[in-house]
Amino acid sequence: MREEIKIVRHDETVERELATLAGVIGADLPAYRNHIYRVLTYALDVLGEDRTWRETIAFALVYHDAGLWTARDLAYLEPSEAAAERARLVRAPHLDGRLVRAIIHWHHKITPYRGAHADVVNAVRRADWIDASGGLIRKGLARQRIRAVMRAIPVAGFPAILMRLAADLNHGRQAAGLRRVLRYVYKI
Repeated sequence: MREEIKIVRHDETVERELATLAGVIGADLPAYRNHIYRVLTYALDVLGEDRTWRETIAFALVYHDAGLWTARDLAYLEPSEAAAERARLVRAPHLDGRLVRAIIHWHHKITPYRGAHADVVNAVRRADWIDASGGLIRKGLARQRIRAVMRAIPVAGFPAILMRLAADLNHGRQAAGLRRVLRYVYKI
């Protein structure tokens, strides 16, 4: 039996980068921060003992949904990638920019990603699916591990924030906003 999941509650890269976005994310920041830490925890668990890409994953996760706030757009992948690249060039030029972009671009891919660093991209992709579904989609993780993470790092209303943004960023039409997300964000 595997040992308990190692829950990540703090990461220097996450905190440094989130501090630069705090003004634009505003009151949604605590819920987004918790989403990032849950996804980081799941992704690192999927990767097992390999921590080679932890800093890159943490950095990418700060920006993976950031375009919702920075660009105020439901088609947020490209704006998120652009924000991450600008930040990477200034504060983290040692990180692999292609991997950061791939993590962000493919984090909603339905089927496994096939490309450079597929293990890392797929770990994050699986982790985001687990968290976005509230654990209904487990992507191979045991229920107990997911429950432990959800207990340790509260959801803090993140799904409600996403639903609110679907309406706010689409002239009050939530259903149309959700269709826009499906069209521009989810990949097969």
